[in-house]
Amino acid sequence: MQPLGYGRDDWLLSSSVGRNSVEMSAVVMSSEVSTASLAFQDTLKQLEWPRLCEHLAGFASTLQGRRHCQTLSLPADLSASRLRLAETLEIGALDGLIDGGLSFQGVHDLGHILARCSKGGVASGEELLAVADTLAAARRLRRQINDPELRPTISSLLLDVATMPELERRLKFALEEGGRVADRVSSKLAGLRRQWQGLRQERRDCLQEVVRRHAAMLQDTVIADRHGRPVLAVKAAAVSQLPGLVHDSSASGSTVFVEPQVVITLSNRLAELDGRIREQQQLVLAELSAAVAEAGVSIGRLAEVLLQLDLALARGRYGQWLGGVPPTLHAEAAAPFSLQELRHPLLVWQHRRDHGEAVVPISVEVSSTLKVVAITGPNTGGKTVTLKSVGLALLMARAGLLLPCTGSPSMPWCAQVLADIGDEQSLQQNLSTFSGHVKRIGCILEALNEGPGPALVLLDEVGAGTDPSEGTALATALLRTLADRARLTIATTHFGKLKALKYGDSRFENASVAFDGETMLPTYRLQWGIPGRSNALSIAMRLGLDGAVIAHAQELLGPCGDGEVNEVIRGLEEQRSLQQAAAEDAAALLARTELLHEELLSRWQKQRKQSAALQEQGRQKLESSIREGQKEVRQLIRRLREGRADGESARRAGQRLRRIQADHRIQPQRKQHMGWRPEVGERIRLLALGKAAEVIAISEDGKQLTVRCGVMRSTVELSGVESLDGLKPSPPELVVKVKVRSGLGRGAEVRTTRNTVDVRGLRVHEAEVAVEEHLRSSTGPIWVIHGIGSGKLKRGLRQWLETVPYVERVHDADQGDGGAGCSVIWLH
Repeated sequence: MQPLGYGRDDWLLSSSVGRNSVEMSAVVMSSEVSTASLAFQDTLKQLEWPRLCEHLAGFASTLQGRRHCQTLSLPADLSASRLRLAETLEIGALDGLIDGGLSFQGVHDLGHILARCSKGGVASGEELLAVADTLAAARRLRRQINDPELRPTISSLLLDVATMPELERRLKFALEEGGRVADRVSSKLAGLRRQWQGLRQERRDCLQEVVRRHAAMLQDTVIADRHGRPVLAVKAAAVSQLPGLVHDSSASGSTVFVEPQVVITLSNRLAELDGRIREQQQLVLAELSAAVAEAGVSIGRLAEVLLQLDLALARGRYGQWLGGVPPTLHAEAAAPFSLQELRHPLLVWQHRRDHGEAVVPISVEVSSTLKVVAITGPNTGGKTVTLKSVGLALLMARAGLLLPCTGSPSMPWCAQVLADIGDEQSLQQNLSTFSGHVKRIGCILEALNEGPGPALVLLDEVGAGTDPSEGTALATALLRTLADRARLTIATTHFGKLKALKYGDSRFENASVAFDGETMLPTYRLQWGIPGRSNALSIAMRLGLDGAVIAHAQELLGPCGDGEVNEVIRGLEEQRSLQQAAAEDAAALLARTELLHEELLSRWQKQRKQSAALQEQGRQKLESSIREGQKEVRQLIRRLREGRADGESARRAGQRLRRIQADHRIQPQRKQHMGWRPEVGERIRLLALGKAAEVIAISEDGKQLTVRCGVMRSTVELSGVESLDGLKPSPPELVVKVKVRSGLGRGAEVRTTRNTVDVRGLRVHEAEVAVEEHLRSSTGPIWVIHGIGSGKLKRGLRQWLETVPYVERVHDADQGDGGAGCSVIWLH
């Protein structure tokens, strides 16, 4: 039975050789299997996809789920892959919230039961109970899963699914545990069973009486059974003394098994009742089977949904076990590849389940312009593992699985993953290693022509197995052809000329697996941007090859130029190590700067709180003083109004009022000096921090200052500073500037295609080269589109432009021209 949403007519849907019956029938019906399908199936075996499916099957909850995981199909389009991933994430999150996880206990494989009932057959009691248990389990799972707001994808699967509680109740009413038809379902059946029990007890009593009366003739007193009839073990010499029917004898012939004559009639009547009981049971089972057949379509639909949920749960639990994260699949074929700290899933399994070695992760960053990546380096350095890791990552993402990496992996959805990995030597077909590779590569090229795109191609030791010069030429031509036909080709090689393709074609890139020169061991780390050395002589030395042979090989290597190339590569590796160390130092300095910034910010906030507290205390003190003064004034007025007040009392009251007025008069603030304005390079004091700083820039309107306080650089308002001797800054004068465009020799001050350069996807040094070419030939402003992303490209360009002498200023473009994702460069 095929799960919902799983196509069956596309050649991409089968995952390995062990297909289910539906897929096998589809293949048999096809007159000819396409080359693309054969190449894809061959790739799945090379990447060990069936082995991963076996691992996934271990997380399935049902027998049918395990069977389908072992032959896991791949979606035929992007929407189906995204749907599977949504199912995986939703059911995986729910599984983590439920104590003990989601349970599929009670869910059975109903395919053969429904098939028999639909053809008019009669299912057994155990099979019909399996249908009832499945319906009950489905209703329980529906209650746990159904939440359209939190889980819209898997809830939609259950939207039109009927769990048929009436059929479940009918089946469980009619059947007891073990599948026995219950007496309550039929009074006639109940009566027959009572008769049968009575006759059985009567026969047993008769047999016990025979045993008691003829004990001396019997070998033992046990009532045995032969062919469904009760017999006694009678001694052979006394068999004539006990009338009855002989059914069997022992191997030695000393014992004869006899059914006594007195119970033969009872046994015959019991046999007759057995037949009538079976007929009644068959009638009940036939009615129940007909009811199941009537609801067969709904039950089949329910079984499909349960299977799809089980598969989604298996994917979710497997992804959680791997420590995986959900990938982002893009519809654009030119979308970049981004896989951070990717681990080979089969090696993760080997490490965790079989206690193997720890897995060394790799990172893959391929921009939209790159088409071919050539990986070089020593043997056993991890090149082939890199190919298989990337290939499995794309297949897993397409199947809706989580990827064993970090961050947010993203990649284009690839319709084909084609590989040539390993030795394809065949003595039966009279094929050498080279011939085997060529035959497989031919199939890959045909698959690219006839199959859908985009495609990922993985080639191991491209061009190997023949003369190096001819192999290099063939490999070069092949990689250039694949650059035109495939979205991405990753190839491993030892040919030195393939390492130079990057410098003549921007679609090519180099990568290498690192090698520790001190320990003479590979590190299995993937390095981007520089080619790797094969280190054949170093490895041979480590393995104990004769030193004289190695020395002679080094002498022969020098004149060929390979030694100089290796020296250049070694220099590049050392330079990369120095750059990495410098980047680590810069990161440490940035961390210390951030700590200092947090400390200064904390002190500034503390000072603000203290200032606010002092202001509040002053306000409260002033209010208290005012209230006291008002109270005393009221007392004086009351005394003056008294009739006893004389002129001396009035004079003293007047003096007291003048003193109160003097005590509570608001002191005028010191008039600020209006003549001071800060200048670039001048030392000033930051009012918020109470610390001295240096002015390094002033805005055009004069209202903002860029200052440096220790290692911290910040922008402050003019009102937030004062001179070191306490002078307040005067407000800047309003200056109206009128720009007159001469039109002589100046470039256009509006964005056009001629003054716009797009550097998205480039590294900083590549972007610098592209921008500098426009700067030298431009007479006006230049718009540079760098995007937002992580901001590394923008910061790197801004820092470089600050060192260019003929650049006047750089700022973000208007919102309509790209905003923060675009910079405008103005020239002197």
